[in-house]
Amino acid sequence: MHADTDILFRDSASKALLDPQLRANFRRAMDGLMAKRKAQFPDPQDLQELRELSTAIRSRSLLNLPTLLEQLETNLTRNGIQVHWAETCDEANQLILGLLQARGAKTLVKGKSMVSEEMHLNAFLEAHGIEALESDLGEYIIQLDDETPSHIIMPAIHKNKDQIARQFSQKIKDAKYTEDVDELTAMARKVLRQKFLDADAGISGVNFAVAETGTLCLVENEGNGRMSTHVPPLHIAVMGLEKVVANLEEVAPLYAILTRSATGQAVSTYFNLITGPRGEGELDGPQEVHLVILDNGRSRIYADPQLQATLRCIRCGACMNHCPVYTRVGGHAYEAVYPGPIGKILTPQMEGVGVRHDLLHGSSLCGACSEVCPVQIPIPDIIVRLRREATHTDATSSVMGKGSGRTNTEDWAWRIWAGVLKRPALYRLATWFATRFGRALPGSAPLLKHWTAHRTKPVPAKRSLSERMRAEGGPHV
Repeated sequence: MHADTDILFRDSASKALLDPQLRANFRRAMDGLMAKRKAQFPDPQDLQELRELSTAIRSRSLLNLPTLLEQLETNLTRNGIQVHWAETCDEANQLILGLLQARGAKTLVKGKSMVSEEMHLNAFLEAHGIEALESDLGEYIIQLDDETPSHIIMPAIHKNKDQIARQFSQKIKDAKYTEDVDELTAMARKVLRQKFLDADAGISGVNFAVAETGTLCLVENEGNGRMSTHVPPLHIAVMGLEKVVANLEEVAPLYAILTRSATGQAVSTYFNLITGPRGEGELDGPQEVHLVILDNGRSRIYADPQLQATLRCIRCGACMNHCPVYTRVGGHAYEAVYPGPIGKILTPQMEGVGVRHDLLHGSSLCGACSEVCPVQIPIPDIIVRLRREATHTDATSSVMGKGSGRTNTEDWAWRIWAGVLKRPALYRLATWFATRFGRALPGSAPLLKHWTAHRTKPVPAKRSLSERMRAEGGPHV
C-alpha cells in the first residue's frame, strides 16, 4: 500500500469528479447494486436479526481469536494443509516465492484475493520472473490495463461495456471488436482456460477459515476460484488472520448475508470447501495445499477494544455501494488497496493515521455505511476516533502514527481561536474587523482557498449580533 504523504484524497477525488464517464459508470452500477440488495431483504426485522447474529459470530470469533487460530493450524495440519505465518507483507511474499521456486513454478493463476492485493503479490512475483495471471474476469480486465481494483467485490466496476470492448480488441491477440457481452466473456474464457491447464500453481483468497474442521471456504461466481485451487498441482491460499470462525454452523449465516449484501444474490454460484490436497485414489485436486496467514497490522488493531470492530468486516462491499462519497469518485481516488468506508478506517490503521489521515476527512459521516454493514461495524464512530488519534498523542493508544498528523500551523490557529474566545474584548475586536473588512478578503486568501475552491465565499454580516442587540436596546454581551 502507499506510504506517500503527497498522495491526498482530496486531490485525486477532485480529478475523479471531473470525469463524467466515470461518474456515470458508478452511478449506474451503484443504483443497481443497492436495488438488488434491497430486494433480497424485504423484511427489515429478518434483516436485523441476521445482522445481529452475524455480528455476534464475528465478535465471538475475535474474542477467541488466539485460541481459534491455534485450533485452525492444528486441524489444517492434520488435514494435510501446511500453514505459514507472516507478520508483514514482505514476509508473506517471500514465503510464497520460496514455495514457488522450490517447485520450479514459473506460471500461476490467481483467484480473487484482496489480501494478495494488499501484498502487491503480482508485481513482486513478476519481478522474480514468475507470471501471475488474474483469473477473475474483473481482475483480468484491470490487469490488462495494469490497474488496481476499484471495488473489493467488482474490481472493474469503473469500466463500462464499450470501454472493455475497446480494451479487449487492443490487448488480446486476434480479438475482434465487439460489444456483445457474451462474446467478450468468451474471449477472456479462451485465454484463461489454457492458462488453467498450463499453470504450475494456483493462488486464492479465503472468505472464512473454519477452526473446528480445518476447512477453507471460498465464495465465487465464475468457477475460476475452483479452477485455480484444483487444477494446478500446487495451491497456495492467503488470508488475513481475522478470517477464522469457530465451526461450520457459523459459516451459514455469514454466507447468507455476505452474498446478499455484496451482489444482491441469495447465494453465489460456487461455494468451495477446501479441506486438504488430493487424497489417495482421487482423480483431481492439488498435490500440495499451503495457507499463508498474514498479520500486517491486524494484531495492533485487535489490541484496541473499539478499533477491533474493524476486523469484523467480511468484505462484502455494501458500505461502498451505499456511500455518497465513493459513488461519486470511485475506488481509485482513495489511492489504497481498500477503498470506500471500510478503507477509510482500515488503511490509516495499517499505514498510519499520520500518513493517511486525509482519508479520514473524505467522509460526510452520514452513517449510510454502518446502516447497511452486515456485521454492524460502527464506521463513523471509528472515523471520528481515528481523526482524533491523528492529531493527539495518547501513551495508552496502539494506533500506528498517532499524533503525526498534527501541524504547528493548526496548533497555533486553534490557540489563537481559543485565546480570542476566552477574552471578551478580543472577541468583540475580532468580530468588529470581520464585519467591517471580511467582505474585502479575497476568496483566494490562504485561509479560504480550500473552502472557496468548491463553495461560495462566506460573507459576514454587516453588524454582529451583539452590536445589533445593543443598538436596539436589548441584552448583549
